[in-house]
Amino acid sequence: MRPAVGVVIPTRGDRPGPLRAALTGVLAQEYAGRVEVVVVADGVPASVVTRQVSGVSGAAPSCAAGLVAGVEAGSADRSVRVLDNRRAAGLPGARNTGISMLGTDLVAFCDDDDLWLPGKLAAQVAALAEEPDAGFASCAVEVEYGDRRVPRLAGIGHVTHRHLTRSRMMMVHSSTFLFRRGWTWVDESAPAGQNEDWDLALRAAWRHPIVHVDRPLVRVRWGSSHYAGRWADRIAGLEWMLARHPGLAAEPRGAARVYGQLAFCHAALGRRREAARWSLRAFSTRPGEPRAAVALAVAGGLVSPRAVLHALHRRGHGI
Repeated sequence: MRPAVGVVIPTRGDRPGPLRAALTGVLAQEYAGRVEVVVVADGVPASVVTRQVSGVSGAAPSCAAGLVAGVEAGSADRSVRVLDNRRAAGLPGARNTGISMLGTDLVAFCDDDDLWLPGKLAAQVAALAEEPDAGFASCAVEVEYGDRRVPRLAGIGHVTHRHLTRSRMMMVHSSTFLFRRGWTWVDESAPAGQNEDWDLALRAAWRHPIVHVDRPLVRVRWGSSHYAGRWADRIAGLEWMLARHPGLAAEPRGAARVYGQLAFCHAALGRRREAARWSLRAFSTRPGEPRAAVALAVAGGLVSPRAVLHALHRRGHGI
């Protein structure tokens, strides 16, 4: 018997097209095991989201809020539920609501604007099965921005705590997460939901290296993120990470990256003094940190933050 997999898809109900695509990508996985999908409506009635996903291939049109709609897809059972976020408002609470409603062996996440590619689920389940002591898996991604798609690979088969301390490793993305039920929960204290996925990955890697399938099996769609441009929230999230994970400040490369990000966020808000302070801290920690130099250019009015992000996103990178 293949382990049953529960998939949590949080949504605010404001991206019906991408949500339907995300649900279709999950239900279309060629995986010979039961798959239960929980779509969690955050800040919008579940009935609204139910109407949005009604008619998706594999999701019964009659599924109502809170009602399981069972369908057959090949030899694997598929079911979809839509329910309200019953915990703290925001992404972490929505994810935990989904986890709490699942009784499956494994739990996976998929954001409502991302897309699982063929073979994603089977490859990760197989990788976890090869390592009984491991409890968490990720995979490489394909970043889609505008008309461009850029693969982001890790170049390794296991992601350690030190890897995630030295670098955020964006390919270890929430939409790639697959873990054993009961292994971990999302921390709902993350300010505005910022960095909850990085925190989750760090805590998982501390217990055991993350099993990583280094093939782009998830398409991460940039350009419609709810977090882009929310500079004050991003500052709060980075400061939360520094306080929650002291090891970040002990690793020069990782610390300089975070300081450079803080500098950039302050520069984007027009806070030149703070941008200069964090840039100096980044340079003193790691001379030549590129984010610090970019932050100073933004603070000096030489380039806009939007132009910087656009140039980076087209190459599959973020600040």
